[in-house]
Amino acid sequence: ALSFAATGKKEQPKITMEQAKATALARHQGTIKDAELEREHGRLIYSFDIQTPDGIHEVQVDAMNGKVVEDTKESAADEAKEAAKEQKEKHKQNKTDTPASPK
Repeated sequence: ALSFAATGKKEQPKITMEQAKATALARHQGTIKDAELEREHGRLIYSFDIQTPDGIHEVQVDAMNGKVVEDTKESAADEAKEAAKEQKEKHKQNKTDTPASPK
C-alpha cells in the first residue's frame, strides 16, 4: 500500500465539516465548543466537543465516510488537561517561530 506522503497528494476529506457537525449533533444535542479536522491513527477525522446538560461529549467523525468513530464523555478534569496540553503546544510553536533576541 502506498502511503499518502509517497504519492505527493494531500488527503482531502470526503465530507464537509457541516455534514460531520450534523452527524455529531444527531448523537448529542448541545452546543459545539470546539471543532477541528485532525489526523488520528492514520486517518482524517473531525473532532467535536459538544456541551450538553450532563457534560462535554467528544464525538469524532471519520472525514472519509461520515461514520462516528468515537463518542466519549469528558470529565471536567479531562477537559482541563486537554486545554492545558493545547496551550503548551501553542506556546511551544510560538517559541520556535520567533528567533531569540540578542542579549
